[in-house]
Amino acid sequence: MAERPNIVLIITDHFRGDCLSRLGHPVVETPHLDSISQQGAVFTHAYTPCPSCVPARRSLMTGQTPYSAGMVGYQEGKPWAYAHTMAGELTRAGYQTINIGKTHFTPRRLHLGFEQLITPEDYETWLAQQPGIDVEKFAHGVDGNSWMARPNHLPEHLMEETWFVSRARDFLGKRDPTRPFFLCLSFNGPHPPWCPPQVYYDQFITREIPGPVVGDWAKRHHEEAEYPLDVNTWRGQIADHLNDRARAAYYAYLAYLDAQVGRMMRLLMRGGLRNTFLLFTSDHGEMLGDHHLWRKTYAYEASARVPFVVRPPGGMDVTRNVEIPQVVGWEDIMPTFLEVAGAEIPDSVEGKSVLPLLRGETASWRNFYHIEHSPCYHPENANQALTDGSWKYIWNPITGEEQLFYLSEDPEECRDLAGDPGSSRILGLWRDRMVQELDGRVEGLSDGEKLIPGQVAAWVGGDVEDVHWG
Repeated sequence: MAERPNIVLIITDHFRGDCLSRLGHPVVETPHLDSISQQGAVFTHAYTPCPSCVPARRSLMTGQTPYSAGMVGYQEGKPWAYAHTMAGELTRAGYQTINIGKTHFTPRRLHLGFEQLITPEDYETWLAQQPGIDVEKFAHGVDGNSWMARPNHLPEHLMEETWFVSRARDFLGKRDPTRPFFLCLSFNGPHPPWCPPQVYYDQFITREIPGPVVGDWAKRHHEEAEYPLDVNTWRGQIADHLNDRARAAYYAYLAYLDAQVGRMMRLLMRGGLRNTFLLFTSDHGEMLGDHHLWRKTYAYEASARVPFVVRPPGGMDVTRNVEIPQVVGWEDIMPTFLEVAGAEIPDSVEGKSVLPLLRGETASWRNFYHIEHSPCYHPENANQALTDGSWKYIWNPITGEEQLFYLSEDPEECRDLAGDPGSSRILGLWRDRMVQELDGRVEGLSDGEKLIPGQVAAWVGGDVEDVHWG
């Protein structure tokens, strides 16, 4: 049993899929993640099935699509009642299991199959006990979904992510050596507020930072926004110097997280734990002002595409140092880990193990991937989307509006081809696929022949009136 690989899952929050220096981003610095990918693979078209914290994590922990997991948008307070969960199945398979960091489970401190649980609330308790600390985590004054940015008021060694990795160090030093382990290390960052440690902020704030991209379809998100902007706004245009500051702080936060990932890798190697399958990813991305949009929930690449970096153990027969283009998503992580562990995959799991892709076996992989989110910031702010990595079709189930992007030539989605007569055939093809994808669902968005706009609740079968906008 002890010879089975250990499994480490590192989750971030709001980490864009294009923000790996290996993939050619002009500003980000992710040397540790690049090194991990050199020993394994980076999936270049990885997506979250529902681009916000709670529904994405339900899919992660169950291996199910958002619809099957019961939540297709952001809503807190609903119970997590599942017969089969990722941690539960690995615990049953003999793994020692621990979550360190953010969960977003309900009720709070629900273990969801993990044997041990360390949460952000534990960090805040610890922080308040430190000598000379008379301020809370958010004493920097920046709100939790804000486009504002500044250096953190805390030194690096007192930051939450540093503390989480220290708790991972403690676990590795005290774990049961007779069992393999599953460690989920779940960071809050780079979720706003973008207040990285001063040393990282200083490294980026004076650099030349490319500004947001704005598509030919996105003017309305500036024109229809209410000014002055709320500090937690979901759309609108801010001054160039504020954009520069937000982007510099965001990239600085990524560099800080990359350093903590590197620290985690050294702890694993120093402890002789080379027989470890590691996966790094994020629950969704961040619009970061692109198309005059902020935050998440959108099907656009900046929001829905996520990093997906895998490092298999040395003895595993896989191709290494490769970029894999097949579309993968968060519901694929649970079956991947269960296959790594040699555990049975429950029938409830809808995702697919990515191990065949790591071996170069692509023939039976999915043709496209489904992304969705119910209204969140505004009653009409919803989307249903399909992508194969080359094309993306987006349908607004409330208004019926369609968008079509050719990602192979327009990866930043600046040119909407839905109204282009030359793209009508491909638009119809993707629309038909969406008709089939949504057929039979309780929202009644498809009758099997056409798409039917209508209201969508975050909780499947729930009341739309339960949603709180903003």
